[in-house]
Amino acid sequence: MSSYRQPGVVLTDRRFTVPLDHSDPGGEQIEVYGREAVAASRAGEELPWLVYLEGGPGFGARRFVGTEAWLGRALREFRVLLLDQRGTGLSTPANRQTLPLRGGPREQADYLAHFRSDSIVRDCELIRPQLTGGAPWTVLGQSFGGFCAVRYLSSAPEGLKEVLITGGLPSLDAHADDVYRAAYPRIERKVAAHYARYPQDVERARAIAAHLAEHRPESAGHRLTPEGFQSLGILLGTGSGSHQLHYLLENAFVRTPHGTELSDAFREAMRTAASFAGHPLYALLHEAIYGQGERATDWAAERVRGEFPQFDAAAALKGDGPFLFTGETIHPWHFDVDPALRPLRETAELLAQRTDWPVLYDPERLAANEVPVAAAVYHDDMYVDTADSLRTAAAIRGLRTWVTNEYEHDGVRAGGPRVLDRLLSLVRDEA
Repeated sequence: MSSYRQPGVVLTDRRFTVPLDHSDPGGEQIEVYGREAVAASRAGEELPWLVYLEGGPGFGARRFVGTEAWLGRALREFRVLLLDQRGTGLSTPANRQTLPLRGGPREQADYLAHFRSDSIVRDCELIRPQLTGGAPWTVLGQSFGGFCAVRYLSSAPEGLKEVLITGGLPSLDAHADDVYRAAYPRIERKVAAHYARYPQDVERARAIAAHLAEHRPESAGHRLTPEGFQSLGILLGTGSGSHQLHYLLENAFVRTPHGTELSDAFREAMRTAASFAGHPLYALLHEAIYGQGERATDWAAERVRGEFPQFDAAAALKGDGPFLFTGETIHPWHFDVDPALRPLRETAELLAQRTDWPVLYDPERLAANEVPVAAAVYHDDMYVDTADSLRTAAAIRGLRTWVTNEYEHDGVRAGGPRVLDRLLSLVRDEA
């Protein structure tokens, strides 16, 4: 272990060895990383632990600087473990460079089948006694981290003192088709709200999409397509995302000796926003996190999009309606245009056709839950369906909700200490 300081906090790198397959504890082992954070003024004290599970899938825990965002509030009473879930960050990262070590696409897909919430929770349960001496800890789960927390309540509630969930109450039984059938109308509402806020972006978006359709440019090997441009709508699910998208569009074109072209600044911004180089597991496992039982996910977002023809980029450009952005959806073409994903196309296909996913949630156990749980549910969350979240909240005994339109999906980041304070007061029945 190595420790170091940032303003107001002492950080310690911790590494743990866990089985790749928890059903075979004596088999292959992988390394999982967590960053311990404790207030500098309390570094020598015995404090309860809080483990933070990041959203995703595929993102390592946020790299805070000092006590920013919600971390400062947590450090007033907790020693915090910022966990890089397996395959992310420093926890045996899985990407186009490392996965060939497993063998071909079949071996890679079989390997990645062990990187869902069930395995992440088993990792936590091996790590917890090493840190707490066996005492239960508090879990804070953001988005997919909340999915992991619900799995935790289903499979190992004895390890939990209290659970805090922000924008992450999953449906207990919805197939991926159901998830995206509910998602497209939410996305359309977010696009309509963006165009109402920035009406000048209606024509800008059409012009950009038309240019991409005609010229098919590249940026650092990333093919820039109308569908890829559509996917920038993922920004619209965050508090500042509409404004970020507007600023991205406003400098898209420049005049050159050869006529009007897409600016280098826009190309690079689009490539950066659309690339999965930093989080390839998001693309590989995004539909797999909904897999339960023998039914394949089978590119659900792509298939279900056919039920919503208004999202067809080519048709939109031929007609006179607005060009609609998408977001929170993964499609086969992602693995054609993105150099970070291109070598993993067959692996993704095998995961999409997989039919042996373990069931993730236990409704009977959740109905008998005794762990204090509080969840922030965002009124029109673009990423996680609000109606599904509220149904799940009602199915977990004792869970208390805070339903709010004050924040978007990233409320725990935008609201920071206030959001964490509210959830702690709810979970402790102080509100």
